[in-house]
Amino acid sequence: MSDLPRADDHPQDQTGQTRKRQAALRPMAPIVPPSNVSGRALITVIAIMAFLSCLTAGAVTMVRSTASAWQSQISRELTVQLKPVEGLEMDAALEEIRTAALSVAGVATASIIDRAATERLLSPWLGDDFDIDALPVPRLVILTIDEDSPPDYGTLRTSIANAVPQAALDDHRAWTDRLVAMARTMSLLGLGILALIMAATALTVIFATRGAMAGNRHIIEVLHFVGAETGFIARQFQRRFLFFGLKGAGIGGAAASFVFLFLAAWQAMTRATPLNDQATALFGRFLLPWSGYLWIVLVIAAIAAMTTLTSRLTVIHAVREIDQARANPGMVDFN
Repeated sequence: MSDLPRADDHPQDQTGQTRKRQAALRPMAPIVPPSNVSGRALITVIAIMAFLSCLTAGAVTMVRSTASAWQSQISRELTVQLKPVEGLEMDAALEEIRTAALSVAGVATASIIDRAATERLLSPWLGDDFDIDALPVPRLVILTIDEDSPPDYGTLRTSIANAVPQAALDDHRAWTDRLVAMARTMSLLGLGILALIMAATALTVIFATRGAMAGNRHIIEVLHFVGAETGFIARQFQRRFLFFGLKGAGIGGAAASFVFLFLAAWQAMTRATPLNDQATALFGRFLLPWSGYLWIVLVIAAIAAMTTLTSRLTVIHAVREIDQARANPGMVDFN
């Protein structure tokens, strides 16, 4: 009879097993309850800042690409300008310039801008019925150079000057230098704006994290008091803020990509219109290269990583302040 279980032991074993099963089945409440963090507001702010950041990064990429295309186009062509001088036979002098230019190695083609083409270029400003012979309008010869083996500009200038002393060679170096300076200025300005937006995003995440810490301070103090490490508490916050950062940055990056795609489609559908011509003349083509979309992806990843890292550092700093306040009861609370 001594081997049989006692009647008073069975209810206790059942109670212990029941508690274990209930503990295993009970869902773990998150340390950062969703209702205690203004998730929608934070996601909206991150989305707006990511949208501005991606627009800035895309615009800088587009400006650099357009400036590079212009620079390449300008560097492929040279212009010889011949002003009308008394006693100069214009057509014969243009032919001599063309022949002298083609005699220099590295010059691929030489095209004379004839009278009709010159009149078409000036008609928007002077009208259709002006007399080109009555005005001191210079004539042009466009030279196309071989990019693989460009000519020696000094030899080319000397050859043209020997043929027609009144001709002047323009190698467009001034325009090229201005384009390079403009592209660098726009890039630095865009990077500065991008840095300011990133700083504002970091500050927003810091304040949002500290607000979440204030709302859950009693939970964090209890967990920290019973032995929860600072890294464990920080991971609970950084997981949630990683979700906020990815969602907000993804929405902002997608919106910025849609803007660039919409502008490119609008420019393609409204070709040969005055508005399109003016926009193209001022801003170039609204075609974002693949490197621009790569920068948008990098900005999204950077914002998400920055949001996660900022929240983690803020939580660690706040927990340290809790420890200091516990060690020195007279200290002011961190929130």
